Amino acid sequence: MTNYEFYCPTKILFGRGMEEKVGEETAKYANKALIVYGSDRIKKSGLFGTVTASLEKAGVSWWELGGVKSNPRDDLVYEGIDICRKNDITFVLGVGGGSVIDTAKAIGYGVVYDGDFMDLYLGKANPVSCLKVGAVLTIPGAGSESSNGSVITSVSEGLKRSCDTDLARPVFAVMNPELTVTVPMYHTLAGAFDAIAHAMERYFTNTTFVEFGDRMAEGVMKAMMKYMKLIKTDPTNYDYRAEIMWGCKAAQDDFIGVGREQCWESHLLQRDVGSICMDSSHGAGLAVIVPHWMRHAYKVNVPRFAQWANRVMEVEINPADLEGTALEGIDRLSKFIKEVGLPTTLRELGVSSEADIEVMAKKAFPNGDETLGGFSHLTRKDFVEILTAAF
Repeated sequence: MTNYEFYCPTKILFGRGMEEKVGEETAKYANKALIVYGSDRIKKSGLFGTVTASLEKAGVSWWELGGVKSNPRDDLVYEGIDICRKNDITFVLGVGGGSVIDTAKAIGYGVVYDGDFMDLYLGKANPVSCLKVGAVLTIPGAGSESSNGSVITSVSEGLKRSCDTDLARPVFAVMNPELTVTVPMYHTLAGAFDAIAHAMERYFTNTTFVEFGDRMAEGVMKAMMKYMKLIKTDPTNYDYRAEIMWGCKAAQDDFIGVGREQCWESHLLQRDVGSICMDSSHGAGLAVIVPHWMRHAYKVNVPRFAQWANRVMEVEINPADLEGTALEGIDRLSKFIKEVGLPTTLRELGVSSEADIEVMAKKAFPNGDETLGGFSHLTRKDFVEILTAAF
């Protein structure tokens, strides 16, 4: 294991009715809050009314900003920054999924930053402060409710980039599985697969003596696959949704990543797919990319891929043919993705031609000679080959 610092101070309020405590928690930090959300689904469901009533009961004034989309964009962040500055708002509450919470974090950075907040996401500056952020999770998957990361797309530059600091980690997160019942099945499954990918990004490492983390990551992957199947048979089942919601959080708060070099190559491949297909689901994009990345990268550490195939995909391990074991596991994962109804090609996400892949490659490798990730260290050639295979 390597040296590592683990820090995850987010207070979790898990279970039925916990959204009624939003006002009480927010009032610990501010008396004015901006509520950020996506569609009017939260108003039709009554969640918005519950949240605002809780804020008002606690003496917290609120403003609202809706319209967050998949692959959240900078234009809405600018609106949120302006609202906060004009009204001296010092708390941002994201009510939604990962895109909403990422937007809330970006607004928090931007309000206190003397310049264009996208500087922080494009690597031109480092954040030194952020407004306090809270979350009410309605779509599990991204893990943004308790992580230090956020991803925003610059519309003008067509770049999807991240800013990862503990300054923006939510101070609390409400996680009520009941709030996810109205999420379309496609997005429920895509979110659960995002959790699988998050576990994989920690699991595929060249660091040795990380058995404890391996076993936890394997558990996350197996549980997500089990409940992705079960939720399709009973979409309103509270217990199934609770398992998915908690698994998504556990996959991304980094506890399973302690002490190991991490991978993140699949996410870096998907990042620029999202910058081209802005309305595509992040988790669905990963479902397309992950098996193709695995077929490209498995030779870097065949024993680890064979271990994964055996422990997660239940392939009988063949000590004389670890490569065959690994490839059988990848084939079974591809079959699973297709069976649950997630996309298997970039065309299904909206990538119209292989020429788009070259555009993505230019964004991912602006200098041409960089490498991405911490496992196989993808080159531009690797990037193009993997996405072409996925096309």
